[in-house]
Amino acid sequence: MDADVIIVGAGPTGLMLAAELRLAGVRPLVLERQPKPRDTPKAGGLGGQILELLRHRGLLERFEAACTGPVPAPRFPFGGVHLDFTQLADPPLHALPLPQQLLERLLDERAAELDADIRRGHEVTGVSQDDAAVSVEVRDPDGPYRITARYLVGCDGARSRVRDWAGIGFPGITYPEVNRLAQVTLPETVTVLGNGDLDVPGFGTIRAGFTRTGDGLFGVGSSPGSQEVSLYTIEDESTEYDDDVPMTVSELQDSVRRVLGAELPVEKASRLSRFTFKARQAERYRDGRILLAGDAAHLFPATGVALNAGMLDAVNLAWKLAADLHGRAPAGLLETYHGERRLAGARTMLHARAQVALRRGHDAAAEALREVFSELLADEQPLRRMGALVAGSDIRYPMPGSDRHELVGAFVPDLTLHSELGMTSVADLMHAARPVLLDLAEREDLREVARAWEDRVDYRTAKTGDRPADALLIRPDAHIAWAAAIDEPAESAAPALREALCGWFGSA
Repeated sequence: MDADVIIVGAGPTGLMLAAELRLAGVRPLVLERQPKPRDTPKAGGLGGQILELLRHRGLLERFEAACTGPVPAPRFPFGGVHLDFTQLADPPLHALPLPQQLLERLLDERAAELDADIRRGHEVTGVSQDDAAVSVEVRDPDGPYRITARYLVGCDGARSRVRDWAGIGFPGITYPEVNRLAQVTLPETVTVLGNGDLDVPGFGTIRAGFTRTGDGLFGVGSSPGSQEVSLYTIEDESTEYDDDVPMTVSELQDSVRRVLGAELPVEKASRLSRFTFKARQAERYRDGRILLAGDAAHLFPATGVALNAGMLDAVNLAWKLAADLHGRAPAGLLETYHGERRLAGARTMLHARAQVALRRGHDAAAEALREVFSELLADEQPLRRMGALVAGSDIRYPMPGSDRHELVGAFVPDLTLHSELGMTSVADLMHAARPVLLDLAEREDLREVARAWEDRVDYRTAKTGDRPADALLIRPDAHIAWAAAIDEPAESAAPALREALCGWFGSA
């Protein structure tokens, strides 16, 4: 075999998968058809539960240091209204101003540090599989060649050829609308008022926030004293755009003119991006030795969620592939990737489609719906619930024994821990992407069970204030596979732990 896993596509999902596989001792080979990283602006930031996962890999500070500006106030668009967490001390949703080009550079550096093989300018032209391997036809500047691997993962985007070659359906719809997003500097002839409104010569005042017209939606966001503003338009169009052809300032100004009826002068642009909205999800995330992740598996009709979902796909999949390749995977482990991440994708699709309903209506009934929704979000409990839904932090994977403890299946809380080595946290224990059995009550009965898995599961003891359980079995993707209730008798806790260890990490 030329590699353990071939990854098609060097976007955020593919690069994250490569790094996670290397942490697990697997040899990935990343094939990317573009000869160099793209400079076409796409996503302008990274947010949601993936930020907590990066904390658990010890990478969050590195990503924060690379941000292009100050972290914005926690206020996020949601279907024409806003989720405003600015009054909460601990918002359930966070984001970093990290343009996708910069994010990909950071992930590329991380994968390279871990010695992942990334080949750019290598286009996959065909894929076939049998019971033992996947064969891949590749074309590079020197000509065609053929390679094999145990598995192949398609991280090749919305128009995935890997998905097509595997014969996996991608049902759903494309909405007849085009979104344009830009970060621009306005000339001094345009006045940015203290409340964020714009005073445009020959037109008058454009108010901050969203303005609906009979021709679409216009949005503007600004900071007092700065001529740099964010602009946003939505129009119903049936035009098919090539994602590799960048938007121009003229295209943006034409859109503003059509939607708002205003001639808006622009001095320069630091970001210009265009995107359409689709609601599609692959019928299955696996076909034999071929798997899908990221946009190849799902497309959501809302901004700010695709990177979060795709990179979390990669983290969920990597350790399961590694277990299989190392010969330690229990029966059915790899199938849980489809079950768990398709469930997560369906949850993301739920709120993304709700945003479609909120934003696309233009009549009085739609305005009333947005007003009622905004009133609900003025209360903390529904606001927190919506934040967790958008972040993807409310996901609780169905697991054997999940009825035994409320934490089973959920992302592990980042508890502050006190051990004989000093103060640490759960996140600090997960940097190596290995499973951890965290004993919070010095349970010798559980330690005795865990000894048989010490080659593949790290055992840690610590104290924490207001402990949620006596012990937590944490998977490499930071989800809890098993938990012992406070003071749970050894007669039930020890056999349940043994069952969970066998079920997730193979026989001792």
